[in-house]
Amino acid sequence: MHPPFVSMGGTLLIAAFVTDWEYSNTALFQWANFSAWLITGGLLLALIASILLMVDLLIGSAGRVRRLPLILLAVAAIVSIFNVFVHSRDAWTSVVPTGLTLSAIAAILLLVVAFLGWSVTDGRIRAEEDRS
Repeated sequence: MHPPFVSMGGTLLIAAFVTDWEYSNTALFQWANFSAWLITGGLLLALIASILLMVDLLIGSAGRVRRLPLILLAVAAIVSIFNVFVHSRDAWTSVVPTGLTLSAIAAILLLVVAFLGWSVTDGRIRAEEDRS
C-alpha cells in the first residue's frame, strides 16, 4: 500500500526544488510560498507512506525491506524537515542559498529512489501470490 504515497510525496518534494529554483531566478515571493507548501505536503505524504509501510509489514503483504531505498528516503525526509524550517524564515534567506541547496539534495535522493521503483520492499510475497 505504501509505494503510491512514497511517489506522491517524492513528487511534491522534487517540485519544491523547481519552485525554489524559480524563486532564486525571479525573486517573486509566491514561489517561496509554493515551496513551503510543497515541502509540507511532501512530508505529510511521507508520514502516511511510513505508516502504511508498517501496516504492510505487520500484515505480511510486503516482502523484504530493501535498505538502500529506505535509507535514501529517510535521509530525504530528514533533509526536508530541516528545509521546511529554513523556508519559514523571511524573504530571500528563506530559499537562497540554504533552502535551494536542501531542496536539491532531497530531489537528487528522491530521483535515485524513483529509479529504484518508489518502494522500500521487494514485493516478493505479492509476486508469489500472483503465481499461485
